[in-house]
Formats: sequence, C-alpha cells, structure tokens
Amino acid sequence: MKPKILIAGAMAALIGLAAQPSLANDIFIEQYGFGNTAGGAQFGWNNTIGMYQNGWNNTSLANQFGNNNVAATGQQGFNNWADVYQNGNWNQAGVGQFGFNNNAVLSQDGNGNIIAGVQVGNGCNANVAQNGFGNVAAFVQVCN
Repeated sequence: MKPKILIAGAMAALIGLAAQPSLANDIFIEQYGFGNTAGGAQFGWNNTIGMYQNGWNNTSLANQFGNNNVAATGQQGFNNWADVYQNGNWNQAGVGQFGFNNNAVLSQDGNGNIIAGVQVGNGCNANVAQNGFGNVAAFVQVCN
C-alpha cells in the first residue's frame, strides 16, 4: 500500500510542477544610475510587471491583485515617481516619463481596462483612475 501512496504523491507533484509555469507571475526590472527604487506585489496568476529606470532617485511601484494583468513603467531622468495599482483581471497600464520631477499614479479597479501615458519635461503630474470594465484612457503631457 505504501508504494501506491508514494507513486500517487510523486505524480501529483509532477503535475503541479508542470502546471505552475502557466500560472506564474513575471517581474522584469532594469535600473541604471543611482538612488533608484523599484517595488511592488503580485497576488493571482499570469501577471506581468516590467520596470525600466535610467537616472537618479526615480521610484517605480506596481501592485497587482487578480489575474492576467500587465503593468509597465519606464523612466529616464531624475526624481520621477510612477505608481500602478491594479485590482481585477485583464487590465493593462503603463507610463513612460522623460525628464525630472514627474509623477504618475495609475489605478484600475475592474476588468479589461487600459491606461497608457507619456510625460516629457519637468513637473508633470498625472492621476488616472478607472473603475468598471472595458475602459480606455491615454494621455500625453509636455511640461516645463
């Protein structure tokens, strides 16, 4: 009887390992310069966070609660802040900031929402919030 339990346990472990990559979350971070900070959390499966920062004292945060969400931030310059919060499924959000002292806060609460943005210059501020499903928002700002 013990060999059957051992074999069944081994089979269950193999099936679990084979299924895990399709449910796995991904995080990609690149940072150049100094004083940059990146952080966040993922709860659910098949979520992706991508962060790129080049410069000084940039901060990028992303938190995902749900499944199949994508968050991307790219920052070039210094003292930029990007924060992405996603609660739901199939949401996509991203911001690219070039310059200094730019702030972007993107939040999605629902399913199938999309936010995109670009900020160029000095002192740009964006705060975009979406609730519900199927919302699309895009923004571009040039600030001095």
